[in-house]
Amino acid sequence: MLLVIDAGNSNFKFGVFRGVDLVAHWRLLTDHTRTAQDYGAELRNLFEVTAIDPKEIEGVAIASVVPPLNETLTLMVQEGFGLTPLFVDHTSDTGLKILYESPSQLGADRIVDAVAAVAKYGAPCIVVDFGTATTFNAVNSAHEYLGGVIAPGVMISAEALFSRTAKLPRVEIKEPEKVIATSTIGAIQSGLYYGYVGLVDRVLEKMIAEMNSQPRVVATGGMARPIAGASRFIESIDATLTLNGLRLVYDRKV
Repeated sequence: MLLVIDAGNSNFKFGVFRGVDLVAHWRLLTDHTRTAQDYGAELRNLFEVTAIDPKEIEGVAIASVVPPLNETLTLMVQEGFGLTPLFVDHTSDTGLKILYESPSQLGADRIVDAVAAVAKYGAPCIVVDFGTATTFNAVNSAHEYLGGVIAPGVMISAEALFSRTAKLPRVEIKEPEKVIATSTIGAIQSGLYYGYVGLVDRVLEKMIAEMNSQPRVVATGGMARPIAGASRFIESIDATLTLNGLRLVYDRKV
């Protein structure tokens, strides 16, 4: 079995594959104060709850955008499984040609998202990953990673509003009953929701025009479901896209 880890700024996502089947996956908050032993103990508990034997893990693949925690993750894998993890980056064999001007600056999560989208949905394609930041990633029909866009995530935008205003309350980010709100909560929800949907669709509109093609557009990430459903361009929501991309890159290695 293969353990994959998507180490993000807000969450760690873990997945266990038996062959091509994702048999279990979990999400934990990213915490810089946790040690390798802390993460290892929590992962062992998750394995136990889902009746997975750690001894069955034969490989580990990691996409990390949190470099300070890479050593912690490496130690956790070495101590817990007796393995050396594969950290995916721009030098990994992915099957994609990366056209980024500085490939070393490209986040591993963006790479594996693109790999998974091409494998599952075909190329050309665009992946929108609704995480701490929202990233847009474009791949052409020649399987070349063209680049993309990085925007503040919807939660970052919301927190900026709440933290800089004394009287505005925190609200759930969801589609409001109507755009023209008759309450402060409704007005905030409308602004966040439709403002962000507008951002997403305008970026996608410009990207599609620049690609001069009809790419498939797929969304993933923690905030995909509340936002992507209102987009004019997003066709699919795939919650485990990043985990599957890690599996695909690892499979190329072995």
